[in-house]
Amino acid sequence: MTIQTEVVIVGAGPCGLFQVFELGLLGIKAHLLDSLPGPGGQCAELYPEKPIYDIPALPVCGAQELVDRLLEQIKPFGATMHFGHEVTEVKKRDDGRFDVATGPGLAFDAGAVIIAGGVGSFQPRRLGVDGADRFENRQIFYRVKAAAEFQGQHLVIFGGGDSALDWTLALAEKAASMTLVHRRAEFRAAPASVAKMQEMVAAGRMRFIEGTAQALETSGETMTGVVVKDAAGAEHALRADSLLAFFGLAPKLGPIAEWGIALEKKALLVDTEKFQTSVPGIFAVGDINTYPGKKKLILSGFHEAALAAFGVQNYLYPQKRQFLQYTTTSPVMHQRLGVGEAG
Repeated sequence: MTIQTEVVIVGAGPCGLFQVFELGLLGIKAHLLDSLPGPGGQCAELYPEKPIYDIPALPVCGAQELVDRLLEQIKPFGATMHFGHEVTEVKKRDDGRFDVATGPGLAFDAGAVIIAGGVGSFQPRRLGVDGADRFENRQIFYRVKAAAEFQGQHLVIFGGGDSALDWTLALAEKAASMTLVHRRAEFRAAPASVAKMQEMVAAGRMRFIEGTAQALETSGETMTGVVVKDAAGAEHALRADSLLAFFGLAPKLGPIAEWGIALEKKALLVDTEKFQTSVPGIFAVGDINTYPGKKKLILSGFHEAALAAFGVQNYLYPQKRQFLQYTTTSPVMHQRLGVGEAG
């Protein structure tokens, strides 16, 4: 059975969720699809406890908290969400509408499509040692959902970026022991985080090894440690209850690359008036798009979603005059938000 809708939004990260809100203010309904098992995109999957400091009016906000706040904000608009559904096909019809299909078998007849797919389909770069896949999501992790899971453990963290340093600092006081391993002495992380880590090493509160993983130590079906070779060629056998590896993501556009949309460096080219792609009726917001001056910030994605909503309205209803209404004073907006008349 084909589901008919005004808009299909591909991606349920912060920008995709806020897109529901901006469309809802204009009275436009949407179905939201994501290949992940729940809402939040990378924020929820990779760093749910990481603080974010550049969301307007929120001096500090956890990544999962931001997702939860957005879900609360879009409740009045009743968007239908489909998780575990990777969009595999988007075809434009002669009447200007789109046939959209997902891997698990959902089919949509959509008036417009908005792609808010972040970096696309992504997979973490994995630890390159034999047998690592046996312990993935049991003792070897490429993301952290909750720091409490690692309380009192002997931990070894691999990586030199922000995620590796952030989790090293967050978990060092909770762990029985902490070792950070990075292949070189230079880091990609924030200098303040690096300096704090080095202070902890100097104080004997953790260990740093410039080196790479060579092999796992196991006992039956349990991983007991990891062998690391340092820059001088010496090997170190480290006790480890869990290994955390943060080597970044290998972003892949996946099926999006096959939809006939103009690309630039694996991103979707858009205009800056309505954030429409080279295919009229297909829009893109957030990290998935590119244009002159593009900045990959959640804040920027929210701005893009607002303008994309007006672009979608014009595409769906070209004869309708557009008015900019304010949520503080518009009775129509109040009705759509379910807040009644202004106090």
